[in-house]
This record gives sequence, C-alpha cells and structure tokens, in this order.
Amino acid sequence: MNKRKSFILLIGAVVIVLFCVGIYFLPPVQSRLAWRLASLHTKIHYYFNPPDEVVFLPLQTNESDSDGEKPEIESVVLPEVKTLTPSPSSTATPVIQVLPTQIPTALPDSDILSGITHEYQSFNNCGPANLSMLLSYWGWDGDQRDTKGVLRPNEDDANVMPEELQKYIQDNTDLRVILRFGGDIDLVKRLIAAGYPVIIEIGHHPPNDWWMGHYVVVSGYDDTRGVLITQDSLIMPDLPVAYTELQTRWWRDFNNVYLLAFPPEKEVEIASILGTDYDPGENLQMTLQKTESELGLLTGRDLFFGYLNEAETLTRLGNFDEAVDVFDTAFNHYNTLDEEQRPWRVLWYRVEAYQAYYRTGHYQTVIDLAKTTLSMLNKRGLEESHYWRGMAFEASGEFDKARSDYEIALQLRPTYQEALDALNRLNNY
Repeated sequence: MNKRKSFILLIGAVVIVLFCVGIYFLPPVQSRLAWRLASLHTKIHYYFNPPDEVVFLPLQTNESDSDGEKPEIESVVLPEVKTLTPSPSSTATPVIQVLPTQIPTALPDSDILSGITHEYQSFNNCGPANLSMLLSYWGWDGDQRDTKGVLRPNEDDANVMPEELQKYIQDNTDLRVILRFGGDIDLVKRLIAAGYPVIIEIGHHPPNDWWMGHYVVVSGYDDTRGVLITQDSLIMPDLPVAYTELQTRWWRDFNNVYLLAFPPEKEVEIASILGTDYDPGENLQMTLQKTESELGLLTGRDLFFGYLNEAETLTRLGNFDEAVDVFDTAFNHYNTLDEEQRPWRVLWYRVEAYQAYYRTGHYQTVIDLAKTTLSMLNKRGLEESHYWRGMAFEASGEFDKARSDYEIALQLRPTYQEALDALNRLNNY
C-alpha cells in the first residue's frame, strides 16, 4: 500500500512539473518570467563573483623585448581595421553646404512631440525597443520584436551599439540617419522644436544595482521645469529628466552621443541645425575640445568617464598613440575608485580601447581587457569583446583561439561583418 501511494505521489509530482514547464513555455507566460529567472541567475553569479572587485590592468604585461621593441610575428599579415568614424548620413548623401547653426529667434518654453508609440522593453532589449519607438514617429510599422530579430537574434547578446542602430536604419528604412558625439541640451531642444526626436545613450544606476548603459528617446523639453521629456522603455513614457542631471553626469557616460533619423528631403534642414557638427570630422574635433576643457573640473567616477571620452574621441580621429596614453590614465584612475563607484560594465558598451591598443601593437593588453570583461558575464555574450580578442590572438599567431572567438562573435550576432571577414581570412591562411 505504501509503495502504491509513493508511486501515485511520484506520478502526481511529475505531472505537476510537466504542467508547470508547459505553462512556462507559453509565450505570454515566458515573456513575463524568463527575464526574472535570468535576473536571478545573474544575481547569484555576481554574489559569488563580485564584478566590482575586478580591476583593469592595461599595459601591465610584458609586450616588448629587452630592447623595448615590440616582438614581430613574421607569419601574420595584419588586416586593415576601419577607424570608428561616423559618416555624414546613410546611403549616398548629396554634398551639402553646412551653414552656421540656425538657432530660432525664440524657442518655445516647452515642446513635446506626439506620434511616438511607447514600448516597454523585453529583457535586455533596450536598444531594439528605443529604435522601434524612434522609427514609429516616422510611420514605421513594426515593434521591438522586428528590430530585435536583426539586432539581437541571440538572447545572449548583452548589448547593441549605436552603430548597430545606425546600420539598421540604413539597411531597413528609407530614412537617413545621423550619429554624432558631444551633444548638449540646447542642440536637443533645437532638434525637438524642429520636429526631430533623438535617441541618446546614458548611464543608468538603478537602486540596489550596479551602473549600466541605457538608451532613451528624447521627445520633448520643458524649460519651466528644466527637464527633457523621454520615452523610457524601462521606466515609463514621458519620463522627465532634469537638464542638470543629464548634462553634468549621465550623458557624459557615453560621450554625449546622439542619433536621429529623418526623411532624405530634410537633410538641408538637419545640416543647418547641426551646423559644423554635421561634418563628422568637425564634430569629433569639437567633442575633443569640450571634453578636454572640462577634465579639470571632474573627480571620481565622472573623471574616469572624462578620460574615457577623450581617449575614445582620439581613437575615432585616428590618433592611436595619444589615445592609448589616455586609456592608460583612465583605467589607472578606475582602479582607484571605491568599489561601489566602479562602472565595471564599461567595456560592454565602450569598445574603442580594444581598437586603440590593437592599432598600437599592444595585443596582450587587448586580450587581458577582453578576458577581464568577459569574466564578468555568467554566459557567453559581448561579441565585440570576442572579436577584438580574436584579432589580438590572430596578430599573436594563436590562430585556434582567434578562430574560436570569431565563431562565438558570429553566434551572438550572425550579421557581424567584421567577424565574418576575420573568420574567412583566418580560414584562408
């Protein structure tokens, strides 16, 4: 009798488990629970492996011979690497005379654009959600599932870069797109007043959590309250963010980057609003000047991002030796910060350090930085870190390791052209 009862209880337990599993895999249920389970898994991982205790150690390994010269790898022909410089706009852009910035004689005290369909993001889907919100303003018929299918087909892809958002617009719409750095509140207000919403990337520090990156669509402003109106995919629609909070801190975390889309016939108007910032080279020079002028006013975590912005802009300008010196300063400063201040996810989003160290022959530094960054994940992710580590392995003659990193990068993002080119090149050696 006891055996029979035990058997019945076992069968009942199995049925309950199967029922629960079946319920979980129903799309409406899974979409609500999957991110909570993933979040719990991540918190457990970070409890036993505190990422804020990790430090970055650039140029600490021996990368030169006894005479101070870099060792040569005779069997490797290093590929050309595209410098990360944004183009004027998508597709074949006509030559446009860039006029001085046209500031309306009197902007209204407030202006809020209508026509943006707000979306709450699915788990870790900030980039695709904000892109679909921006495109909805221009009549695009889709949502974050469509953008995610291209930008994040693999759930493990932990981040979408601004350049990926830019490329999506170029490849999948008839709109033109501008990606620039060094933006400010006045520029955003001018764009809003002219009818152009803007995506910006900012730092985000939720309660009881570490710093992370976050996109928002700016759809309005209100001078009487001193706020921008943002469509926040994580918090709420029409979320006000104070000018001072944004300009003096969170936007700096991403070099004050901004992205806007617009119909081709509006190119001349956009160029007149941006003025010299319409030209990508001039924009980078002005961004560098802004950054260097404020470094002496910054401390702590803000100073780290100030150094990082200076180094990123130097990298985009092709000044790699100068950039490496500043990246060294930035990472050394990072290591002095209190653990609760450290933005340890920084190389999830800001990958220019890999390029600068690679272009100056510091391959072991690239490998070490990528290894440190990837060690903070509880699963495979961050295809850019795998790609650049693969490039450094390839340059060092470690072809099997390079191939493995390229393959992982392509698993995470099958459309990653640079990784595909690298893998094909390696397979043809």
